[in-house]
Amino acid sequence: MSIKAIAARVFAARVNRKTQRWAQNPVRSQENVFKMLLKVAGDTAFAKAHSFSIISTHQEFADNVPVRDYEDLKPFIDRVVAGDKDVLWPGKPLYFAKTSGTTSGAKYIPITKESMPEHIKAARNAILSYIHETGNSKFVDGKMIFLQGSPEMEEKNGIKLGRLSGIVAHYVPNYLQRNRLPSWETNLIDDWETKVEAVIDETIPERMSVISGIPSWLQMYFERIVQRTGKKVGEVFPEFNLLIYGGVNFEPYRAKFKSLIGREPDTIELFPASEGFFAYQDKQNEKGMLLLLDAGIFYEFIPADQFYDERPPRLTIGQVEIGVNYVMIISTTAGLWAYNIGDTIAFTSTAPYRVVVTGRIKHYISASGEHVIGKEVEEALNQAATKHHVIIDEFTVAPQLDTPTGELPYHEWFLELEKAPDDKTLIDFATSLDLAMREQNSYYDDLITGKVLQPLKVRILPQGSFKNYMKSIGKLGGQNKLPRLSNDRKIAKFFDEP
Repeated sequence: MSIKAIAARVFAARVNRKTQRWAQNPVRSQENVFKMLLKVAGDTAFAKAHSFSIISTHQEFADNVPVRDYEDLKPFIDRVVAGDKDVLWPGKPLYFAKTSGTTSGAKYIPITKESMPEHIKAARNAILSYIHETGNSKFVDGKMIFLQGSPEMEEKNGIKLGRLSGIVAHYVPNYLQRNRLPSWETNLIDDWETKVEAVIDETIPERMSVISGIPSWLQMYFERIVQRTGKKVGEVFPEFNLLIYGGVNFEPYRAKFKSLIGREPDTIELFPASEGFFAYQDKQNEKGMLLLLDAGIFYEFIPADQFYDERPPRLTIGQVEIGVNYVMIISTTAGLWAYNIGDTIAFTSTAPYRVVVTGRIKHYISASGEHVIGKEVEEALNQAATKHHVIIDEFTVAPQLDTPTGELPYHEWFLELEKAPDDKTLIDFATSLDLAMREQNSYYDDLITGKVLQPLKVRILPQGSFKNYMKSIGKLGGQNKLPRLSNDRKIAKFFDEP
């Protein structure tokens, strides 16, 4: 074993002890973060506008600081972007993480000198947690992909801006630089398909031990390796034994990845975003990711089924329950206050607090009152796919209300499969999928039983269809993710057109 591998084990044990201290005192950890945030930001424009000086309890905070998404917080962010100081957080941000917006166009998420180290520490600790649990540190001697967007940055009123993953590239520690791929020059390539080919050129000759990225990107990378070499990824990279991923639920990809790799490597799931690094998988055999309660982020949780009520409850960490779907609200050292990141989560454990991402509060289907969410469609699809040995490449779901006279509306599932099944298998698969959905969602079951909806229909798309869709909207590759479900047919329309 190398000196680096031995040192990694020692460092991992030290970090684990620190993690246990705050994880075993979750409520106090969050109270400390809450008090620190209010104190440090007390002289900012936002604090003065929201009476921070009279806030000492969470209830007072909830009474004075409404929940906001980016659009609601934009007037304050616009001032920061214009170069004003002491608006949301003392001074100016170090960076803006530039992300794709909706009605507002580009979004500029501030990253400060206090929040930036937490992104780096969380990514590091995720790997160290794995080393401490498994004792496996040999991979640190191999080559690793920590895929990111272009590290090239622009400047706006004296503040650098770029994609979060590109910003993070500037913070890769020196001891990893020699092991890190792809090269700086390859990461500067903007066109995603060209970049994938360049990454493959650089990695195929190397001893890859860790591969990290969003599953949709990794799938493209793995498929191209198989196409080029005629071998499974695990044959091309025999030392590859750790897959790190985040951004979307991995389960719909699991069977496909096993097929492409030829085996199942160990995995570490991450829950990062431009707004903060929230959680990472701390145990190989436990469901859920450890929620980071001592990382400059104060969390509130709103039950998803009450989110659009006039005054929904805003719960703190000590008030949540296992298995409930919550919208996660954050206040951070980047100056985001009672900020709705749009993700929904559920707790799988409260000792310690672990979460799974269940979807997006704006990504749902309720065209007929069914209230279907991402977690439900993913669970149902996994059940049906496993039962009928169907391997899913990618999918999305949309309602179909525009049916011929006398035909009931239905949910239409658009699937790309590794191999198209025969007609009987496809019929049986669709039947199993519909039954699984009825088990997952009682509202959907009631609508089928009451003949408001007919059973779902499955449409098999040609290989490359979703790639073509993402390319058509300028969101192929990078951190972009295909919505699993929509309450309209904006995505479906692309596949409806001849």
